[in-house]
Amino acid sequence: MAREMYAIDVDRLLAFADAVIAIAITLLALELHVPDGLPAAELGHALHEVLAKVDAYLLTFVVIGLLWLAHHRLFGMVATLDRTMVRLELGLLAVIAALPFPTRLISEYGQTSAATAVYAGTLATASSLMTVMCLRLLTPGPLRAPGVTQQQVKRTVFVSATLAAVFATSVPLAFASPTLAKYWLWLAFLVRALPRFRRAAM
Repeated sequence: MAREMYAIDVDRLLAFADAVIAIAITLLALELHVPDGLPAAELGHALHEVLAKVDAYLLTFVVIGLLWLAHHRLFGMVATLDRTMVRLELGLLAVIAALPFPTRLISEYGQTSAATAVYAGTLATASSLMTVMCLRLLTPGPLRAPGVTQQQVKRTVFVSATLAAVFATSVPLAFASPTLAKYWLWLAFLVRALPRFRRAAM
């Protein structure tokens, strides 16, 4: 049975996704504040509490940035949309829009296994959805834009799958050591910086 193609074009979906991602990043920044009317003597303590949230903010900001770059790379290879691709995209955007919640959890309860596992699981879900969308382009068809090679798709799958693997393995690691799990999450960005990985992402 032929796929049911959507009338919505790729550019319009990308514009909607960019708006959702921008809002998610803005909500992250809103968590960084000190109480109004704070006495000067308590400002130092308040700033110390804010600094404790900065790590979680920076980690999530970089994650969203990587997802945004991967998202544009993916949809640069998409010619048209079908029902499944739209549903996967909406699922991805739902997870990204919800990222401020697990970010707040990890900033306030970062030493607990539960908060760290929820955070890592959310990142793993987002990157896994991206990987599934990439995999759908491996089979030539109307979804894949003309001129896009099999090798280009495989490189994009490699990038997304690597991020998904790092984030997914952080979930069980969180129950052994929340601190180690958070360091492990940063591994995604260290791997991303490797020359071989950068070439795969091009």
